[in-house]
Amino acid sequence: MEVFEEERAVLKAYIELHDNIIALNKSIKKLQADLETKVWAKYPTLTDDELKTLVVDDKWIATLDAAVATEMQRISQRLTQRIKELADRYDTPLPRQLEAVKALEEKVNAHLEKMGYTWK
Repeated sequence: MEVFEEERAVLKAYIELHDNIIALNKSIKKLQADLETKVWAKYPTLTDDELKTLVVDDKWIATLDAAVATEMQRISQRLTQRIKELADRYDTPLPRQLEAVKALEEKVNAHLEKMGYTWK
């Protein structure tokens, strides 16, 4: 019997909380409707400067700021990548590259001589 009493108490508490949630949701809907009514009533009384502030400062500037920040980050990443590519490309100094080319040229010439090709 005691188990049922505990279960009954829990169910009763649940029902009370559920009813409270329903009442709060109704209250929220009513308050949102009241707020919307007040906002619509305020629109005709706004000055041009207030409208500009709402539209430009509060809406467009935030969007533009995010777009500019994204573009700057993309450009920064591309520049970093390009600098790394250039650093890798010019990592070996020209004299060392010329030595490597000369060594490879001598190898090719030796192979060509073995194959019987001559040039002058």
